[in-house]
Amino acid sequence: MVKRGTALRFDDMPARLPLDRLTAPVRIGRAPPRASTLERHGAAMVLLPAAPAAAVWRALPHGAALAGLFAQKPRKAGDFLGLRVGARFETLLIILVTDAGMSAFDLLQAAGRAARAALEPGSPSLLLWEQGLGARFAGTALCAAVTALQAAAFPLATYKTGAAARAAPPRIDLIAESKPEGLDAALAGAAGNNIARWLTALPPNRLDAAAYRRCLQDLARRIGLKYTFYGEQQLERLGAGAFLAVARGNAARDAGIVRLSYRRRAGKPPDLCLVGKGIIFDTGGTNLKPHKSMLDMHTDMGGSAVAVGCLYALHALRSRASVDCWLAITENRIGPTAYKPQDVVRAHNGSTIQVIHTDAEGRMALADTLCLAAASRPRAIIDFATLTGACVGALTERYSGAFTNRPGTRDVIEAAGAASGERVWCFPMDADFDTDLESQVADVMQCAVEGKGDHILAARFLTRFVPAEIPWLHLDLAAATRHGGLAQVGTDVTGFGVRYTLDLIARRWPDGARSA
Repeated sequence: MVKRGTALRFDDMPARLPLDRLTAPVRIGRAPPRASTLERHGAAMVLLPAAPAAAVWRALPHGAALAGLFAQKPRKAGDFLGLRVGARFETLLIILVTDAGMSAFDLLQAAGRAARAALEPGSPSLLLWEQGLGARFAGTALCAAVTALQAAAFPLATYKTGAAARAAPPRIDLIAESKPEGLDAALAGAAGNNIARWLTALPPNRLDAAAYRRCLQDLARRIGLKYTFYGEQQLERLGAGAFLAVARGNAARDAGIVRLSYRRRAGKPPDLCLVGKGIIFDTGGTNLKPHKSMLDMHTDMGGSAVAVGCLYALHALRSRASVDCWLAITENRIGPTAYKPQDVVRAHNGSTIQVIHTDAEGRMALADTLCLAAASRPRAIIDFATLTGACVGALTERYSGAFTNRPGTRDVIEAAGAASGERVWCFPMDADFDTDLESQVADVMQCAVEGKGDHILAARFLTRFVPAEIPWLHLDLAAATRHGGLAQVGTDVTGFGVRYTLDLIARRWPDGARSA
């Protein structure tokens, strides 16, 4: 067990979530900052408009010096600059230029760059405030800054010999007239994002199937979730042949499907099921991946990590919704017992599947997991998966792909992406795509022989395992990893999807009551 303030030892429980350090504490005060206030903090960040009025400079500590520095060249939204202030120049002050016309993505991206510059190692606290932004935009900007600071303050696991102890996160002292609207959601989303990044970045020998299950059991115990595990023998009895085909090549018989349940009222059926692809390492199976394609395949469980992060965030917000989280946890390994092309397997719902390519394992594992989730008759299902390279080819790693059996909600789905800064694009889901998956020996082919449009065909394949009466959204997480990070996140593992899902739920999807 990792104790607070100690380094992560190699033999520690490898995947135990650091719940006590997921987010930096935020303390809200109303007193306007003075020069002496800044000197009590190792760092400070102030959000300003591009052209501050004279009154803004007068109200700022060290305002005259800041105004002179600011005026050295034209400033635009997204710029930031830093300087040392105080009697001994010990406080790093970051000025971030913002504008109400910035998109949520641009605002988060700018705040992320500034936050990483502001959070110097060892600083126990940071002062944050805005000046001159206007009442309507100020809360939005401050929440974005807090979100960015939370991402920057959270270190991922390291196993370097002699690594420094994981310090407690710095305190954020937020100066505001009142608590910004949306701050609670921002903090919950940041905690969920940090969970998703922590899990996804863990090495595959530290987060194997057994360790992942222990981690989830531990999480359930610590925050009061119900934990259920469906192992291979139980899945065999349930007829989950699609999932079991993927698991066949594993050296250990420890794969399975985990269900985590959150309820504020016992016995209530789920309003929402979150389903996550948890392929903890993907070799490609019999259709073995080449070196570069396999190198980072420990992140192929990122969809399950996002689902866990979403569930944690909803729990933190004490959501009224009853939520189940279904996680398909297995490796996709090569070996004498591994499944192979032209195998025919039967899924939980009775559909027979002709295997075409063993590296299309994610849709196989999700098929049975979606079936089990749908059996509980939720009001809606959202699944998360790093499913196809085709989606990355279509969108790059800046967006993720969205697919739904409720095309009338497309505006709501994309609006949630724009507002959260985790952008998605809805792809077509016309039924005639199914002709590319017609099989002569089974009910459906797992994928087409050719790779074109594979992200769409994968979604069409998955529709067979979700009853038409249940609204369903499939997120192909092209943005799960991106070199250099994305938006407010500076790590290659982005945790994309938690903020998005919270915003989508707030818009009451699938009812689509609010799209803007």
